[in-house]
Amino acid sequence: MEGKTITIKQIKSSIGATERQKRTIRALGLHRTLHEVTLPANPAVLGMIKKVERWLEVK
Repeated sequence: MEGKTITIKQIKSSIGATERQKRTIRALGLHRTLHEVTLPANPAVLGMIKKVERWLEVK
């Protein structure tokens, strides 16, 4: 997975999320609905995405 990236977009508000899920969304660099970030596709990032995939769209 050397050099691969993944683009994620927050598609839902995190209002109904637990505090831990909100912190995970913030740790991914997302700050608001429809915000997009590009991150390296490493196991840490993929694990965080898996935990909050309800709020995200992965490209």
